[in-house]
Amino acid sequence: MTSVLYDAPGPRAKRRNVILSVAFIAVLAAALWWVYLKLDEKNQLDWVKWEPFFTDSRVWTTYILPGLENTLIAAALAMVIALPLGAFFGIARLSDHWGVRWPSGAVVEFFRAIPVLILMLFANAVYAEFTDISSEDRPLYAVITGLVLYNASVLAEIVRAGILALPKGQSEAAMAIGLRKGQTMRYVLLPQSVTAMLPAIVSQLVVIVKDTALGGALLNFSDLMAAVRPMSAFYGANTIASFTVVALIFILVNFALTSFASWLEGRLRRSKKSTGAVLGAEKVDDINAAEVGGSYGTGAGGAL
Repeated sequence: MTSVLYDAPGPRAKRRNVILSVAFIAVLAAALWWVYLKLDEKNQLDWVKWEPFFTDSRVWTTYILPGLENTLIAAALAMVIALPLGAFFGIARLSDHWGVRWPSGAVVEFFRAIPVLILMLFANAVYAEFTDISSEDRPLYAVITGLVLYNASVLAEIVRAGILALPKGQSEAAMAIGLRKGQTMRYVLLPQSVTAMLPAIVSQLVVIVKDTALGGALLNFSDLMAAVRPMSAFYGANTIASFTVVALIFILVNFALTSFASWLEGRLRRSKKSTGAVLGAEKVDDINAAEVGGSYGTGAGGAL
């Protein structure tokens, strides 16, 4: 039996796949066993190193939960600022006016080319030199600034690519029924592109959550990563156990974020009755009457 995308494997291909699968499982099992032996050799699997996470509430109230709170605060603020900023620059890069398109492209390409850690360090130095922000709050501001500058530029490219991925006929049909370029963007292009862009946007939001650890590692930002060192020192050099718990927390947070995004994407897809935005004549007249002041925004090939 064949598929539209590929031919069904024959007997030899099936045997080869089985052999490769068994070999991979054997190599993986051997690697896990080697890791287990090395950890056991260094006494990293002793119960005394893992016991505080199950029996001592202070490890959570003093180290983990405050660090998690700061991580979520930094990530949430960065998301709230980076999402609209990225959407603005992504739409601006589609403008017909070079005075809007070129500066927006320069900003996006500049910050997208700089590592987020350098942006954090530079922001921290700027805040220390030119502002009155206290040394306790400065790492938080620096982490958020670096995350916003880098991720907004990446999100701008996601937005631009999502809009350009739509069929050109969507813009042409909107123009044909009397919508201006800004209205085409708001009522036709953006609603359709959001669903297509959502997986990439969520992936970038996960990156934001993970990159907060850079501030904890190098800027003394009191997040989950920064909690490992004092926690490990207090509970007898249980570094492996501390890193494992922190890694599991990051996995749970990002899994919750991606699960919510998957649910939202499914709901958006189910709520759509058609593949495009259909506006009746009365709706078009209402829009034109309400926005006679001129176009704003852009479409796929539209102008700001």
